[in-house]
Amino acid sequence: MARSTFKVLFYVNGSKEKNGIVPIMGRVTINGTVAQFSRKRDIPKILWDVKGNRAKGKSMEARDINNALDNIKAQIIKHYQRISDREAYVTAEMVRNAYQGIGSEYETLLGAFDKDCASFLKRTGKDRSIGTYKIMVLARNDVAAFIKTFYKRADMSMLELTPDFIKEFAAYLMTERGLKNATVWLRCMWLKGVVMRAHYNGQIPCNPFAHFHISPNVKEREYLTEDEIKRIMLHKFDTPTLALVRDLFVFACFTALSFVDVKELTNDNIVEVNGEKWIISKRHKTNVPFQVKLLDIPLQIIERYKNRSDDKSVFGEINYWVMCKQLKRVVKACGIEKQISYHCARHTFGTLALSKGIPIESVSRVLGHTNIVTTQIYAKITTQKLDNDLTMFGNKLNASFGNITI
Repeated sequence: MARSTFKVLFYVNGSKEKNGIVPIMGRVTINGTVAQFSRKRDIPKILWDVKGNRAKGKSMEARDINNALDNIKAQIIKHYQRISDREAYVTAEMVRNAYQGIGSEYETLLGAFDKDCASFLKRTGKDRSIGTYKIMVLARNDVAAFIKTFYKRADMSMLELTPDFIKEFAAYLMTERGLKNATVWLRCMWLKGVVMRAHYNGQIPCNPFAHFHISPNVKEREYLTEDEIKRIMLHKFDTPTLALVRDLFVFACFTALSFVDVKELTNDNIVEVNGEKWIISKRHKTNVPFQVKLLDIPLQIIERYKNRSDDKSVFGEINYWVMCKQLKRVVKACGIEKQISYHCARHTFGTLALSKGIPIESVSRVLGHTNIVTTQIYAKITTQKLDNDLTMFGNKLNASFGNITI
């Protein structure tokens, strides 16, 4: 790689002359890029040596000015050398900013990623979850590993980024890391977000990833059929732990509550409306209000565990990871081959509710979605639903055309 052409010189700005006094200016030039800065010091115009770029003579004032200029030049050279050792692409503006302490020197990709991670961490427990933060950190670490593997460096300047960077990053995740398409999509979205914010904040002149697109290709979401739910409900489990896991999963199938909403459910959230009990609360994830009527099955489950907690919690202390691990045993014991997670209970509720003819607006309200488009994910066209709809359609057509023979 060709070595950069680097030069520092000083001059006076004659256009700002006042009573024979002119301000001293500095200029950094690197490979044709130029950045100017003010020395914040004035000098009599007659004292300035235009060819030598410094003060004339050996007067006390001249020596003082020249010593200051030599010191500035030494600092700029030091910044240039440090940035050159770290970055493959150095501009005059980067060196000038480093000297002035503006901080653009430190606007590297991983530096920006770390700032975003730190900002996100401060919001956890408020409007962001710790789980999402951990996923963001995983994306950051994958970017770091990619830079180290393909660029043989610890970090790189934001100004070096090109559209090919994120394409190569996606390919690296698929081939070298062996990640699935949906995970690759998520990692790339975190990277795009960091670069987009850097561009929005004026740290880079353009967004090199603006036109990059990768489809998540999210697989079909699993859910349980009515027969499978009944099979789980009627199965006799040997241990109280598996029975609890089964009951909480079934509870979610009938109420559409996520795990964290079940965990945080208190007796205060259960209110009586027109003689019947309802859960009225806000979703932990989005803080969106939701309300769901407690049917017979979830009421039975609440009654079964009413003495499990000493406080207002309905189900007491429950752990998500233990629940997920034991749920696999529950599903396997019932002879169900599907890959079921606890969140599939919400998919099951949404799918069954829509297939039973409940308006999508009502289902969306129960699920606590902020956008009805999200609810449409659950609008599965099951074989039974299709058969019922077409049979109903056929009966109506027969009523209209049944007496006609061709």
